[in-house]
Amino acid sequence: MENKEKNIKVMIAIAFFAVISVLAATHYQNKRKQKKARNRYCSSDLENKPQNSFKRVLADNSYNPFKHFKREGTDTENSLNLHPYQDEITSLLESSSTQLNYSIRDNNSDMGDSYIWVNTRSQLEDLAEILSKELVFAVDTEQHSLRSFLGFTSLVQISTPKEDYLLDTIALHDEMGILRPTFANPSICKVFHGADNDVLWLQRDFHIYVVNLFDTAKACEVLSKPQKSLAYLLETYCGVATNKMLQREDWRLRPLSAEMVQYARANAHYLLYIADCLAGELKMKDTDDSVDPNDKFSPLLETIRRSHTVCLQLYVKDMEASPGDSAAASIFSRFSNGQGGTSWKSYETTELVRKLCAWRDLMARVHDESLRYVLSDQAIVALATEVPNTPTEIYDTILRADSNVDSSNIGPSLPSLPPVVCSHLKDICYLLEEDMGDTNDVFKQFLQNFLGPNGSCPLSIYNYPLLSKVSSKPTKRLALRQNGGNSRKQVSRKSSRELFVQKFSCKSPVYHNCRIFASDGRLLCYCDRRKIEWYLHRDLAKVVDNDPLAIMLLFEPKGRPEDEDNDFYIQSKKNMCVGCGERNHYLRYRIIPSCYRVHFPEHLKSHRSHDIVLLCVDCHEIAHSAAEKYKKQVSAEFEIPLFIRKVFDLGQHEVITETSGLVEDHEPAGVSPLQLRTAAMALLRHGPRMPSKRREELTLIVRAYFGGREVSDKDLETALLVGMSPQERRRLEKKRGLSFKYNVENGNKSNENGNIVGMTDGLCVSEDRNLPKDMCNGVRNNSANSDTVVDSSIMRKTFVTGFEENFDKIVKSEQESDWVLDTDNDNLRSRKPLNGTAASKYIQKVSLLGHGPHGKQVVEHLLKEYGEDGIRQFCQRWRQVFVEAIHPCFLPAGWDIMHR
Repeated sequence: MENKEKNIKVMIAIAFFAVISVLAATHYQNKRKQKKARNRYCSSDLENKPQNSFKRVLADNSYNPFKHFKREGTDTENSLNLHPYQDEITSLLESSSTQLNYSIRDNNSDMGDSYIWVNTRSQLEDLAEILSKELVFAVDTEQHSLRSFLGFTSLVQISTPKEDYLLDTIALHDEMGILRPTFANPSICKVFHGADNDVLWLQRDFHIYVVNLFDTAKACEVLSKPQKSLAYLLETYCGVATNKMLQREDWRLRPLSAEMVQYARANAHYLLYIADCLAGELKMKDTDDSVDPNDKFSPLLETIRRSHTVCLQLYVKDMEASPGDSAAASIFSRFSNGQGGTSWKSYETTELVRKLCAWRDLMARVHDESLRYVLSDQAIVALATEVPNTPTEIYDTILRADSNVDSSNIGPSLPSLPPVVCSHLKDICYLLEEDMGDTNDVFKQFLQNFLGPNGSCPLSIYNYPLLSKVSSKPTKRLALRQNGGNSRKQVSRKSSRELFVQKFSCKSPVYHNCRIFASDGRLLCYCDRRKIEWYLHRDLAKVVDNDPLAIMLLFEPKGRPEDEDNDFYIQSKKNMCVGCGERNHYLRYRIIPSCYRVHFPEHLKSHRSHDIVLLCVDCHEIAHSAAEKYKKQVSAEFEIPLFIRKVFDLGQHEVITETSGLVEDHEPAGVSPLQLRTAAMALLRHGPRMPSKRREELTLIVRAYFGGREVSDKDLETALLVGMSPQERRRLEKKRGLSFKYNVENGNKSNENGNIVGMTDGLCVSEDRNLPKDMCNGVRNNSANSDTVVDSSIMRKTFVTGFEENFDKIVKSEQESDWVLDTDNDNLRSRKPLNGTAASKYIQKVSLLGHGPHGKQVVEHLLKEYGEDGIRQFCQRWRQVFVEAIHPCFLPAGWDIMHR
């Protein structure tokens, strides 16, 4: 019995110890899991940010372009590139109505404590019904950008004549589309102040598009107010002072402080009253300025039109050729111009800056943080120049750099050490190593490590698209190495592309968006600073605004934008590629090729920038390729060849006699002008050092131009300079280091009336007076009619063809608009009289190697057959070619294929 009890006690003890062991093991395993989770996930992601509760976002952190709202019944492709309510806004712009239909409340200096906080779907639906019955309501928004990559709308304030509403757009983020029909209703006026950003933010976050807008900031512009800030208007018209520093508060906080509520309400509550006051002043100014019955300008109508134009803006993501490029370029610019005195001569330093900017960009997208929250510009510069080796040194370098940042300019205070840096310190250490391999591969691996199956960073609706697109290009322009590609060739292509961008892209902003106003206050155009300074230096204008710079003319201008029914020239423009949105580099691109445009009548091309846009290198290449293809179609349509195919020396061909003209069915061999120039250049520079076989091949090309005879060094220079202008010759001498011993540059020769002396039909120039009769008759007839004198004693022996299909026609017809090559002056010359210096400059724009003769003949044909309407239709065709090739998403407002 005792043994039995003893056994039971032993079993109980064993069971007790087993239970204790299991509990201890479980607790230990849980502790390990928690520690492993803490080590796996970034410390910055342990914080629950408000945007993590959003179920759907329209603008994620990927490199994909933003997709706009698609209305039912619209074409899918076009709807993504065009404003979904463009027709409604255009209709308002074309309307001449100045009736605002305001129902304005009285000016109450005390708003009181009554307002409605809207944070549920049912409340939002009730508000939508209330607003649909209003004729006007005021709107303002508050944004948060520090703890978000793209930023998001944290609060929307709406005021009607009877009530103020504060919309919690964090709680209602996925429901805000309920207000879309109300904001798009053209019969309801929405009053904003400085709506440019608000309009874009509403599109970005909620697909809400504003139709029918009155912007009090635009009214201030038209009225030439000394200031146009909302704080100025509140104090001037309502006697209310506001603290603008509250704009930088963290508007994600819930509940809002009483001070923040008062600030938010004031921004919308008084807007209706202010709008009524400004509208009254505009009407009064309209009455005072209407002395001239022919003056159709209305200050109120101008304000309404400018406000409606703001509605046409479309939100776009900032696109870069490579992640972090624009930030790196900004750092190079700012910190080499006095801010820190940093020297960027070291290639290693610049490459480190680029790597750190790219890493920061990727981290900000993954963690949905702003760039400055992840790592400041000052810290990047310090890391790149000091190159710390240990984690402690990295910490010290960042803290020392951030201690010099002026916190008053960055809003909410930043953490002492960026949490993302703490969590990804090993990544920075790796980036600072001298040899880290291919950068693209490294960042792809980073992304897999962050967001892959065992990634250290949690997935979210903001960063998941990054992972799904990891194997594709971040943008449609980024030349990343693809699987199976030839790495050496791609590296070479990338280097060539970067060199091209560095050499040919615009070195400064093209659009300064300075404004020129007429003396009556109406906006004439946007322009750059040089034009503004031109007027100011001549005391022809006075400054009326400094941000951005604006002047008012002190004289009556010759024309007005409304005279041409054209809004394009009175719109601000962005310095970005109109095709893909690239902001880091861009080139000017002429939609109408210069070979045609240079021959347009002066009034159709002077001061006309509608068809000059900005394109990145890649979009420029696509557009240029499409233009070259269309030139061939134009050539076939008008039967005017694109190129001069052959040139040869008339004096060396026995087929030309004094009486016989050209021998039947015989076409001189000649040689391509490009072949001729290339061969002559090679022989002049490297002839003695060439292999004999290659030298003989090139010599035969040059001899073909001179009729097969032996050639000398003088002949080589003559061949090289065929069709070359003096400017081209000087550029060639400078670039190639050549000096021309035998050819002396002379000025243009002219007769006593100042007209250019040259040959006409047949495109020939000759010292031989025994020209074919057909050709001489054409010269004499043309001279008699146009007062153009032909002196064959100053002509060289060069004949230009290339219009093989119509060879006889070109030689014999007096109606062909052909060109003359006078190699004594190295210029092509027109058969028509051109007077003075202008003629010389005009002709020098045409080259034997280009499309100049083709372009001139096409333009002359259009003018002769269809007049200026033919030119306008021709331009419209080229715009259509451009649009179909590029599918531009970012054209300036007012740009139109049918532009006149």
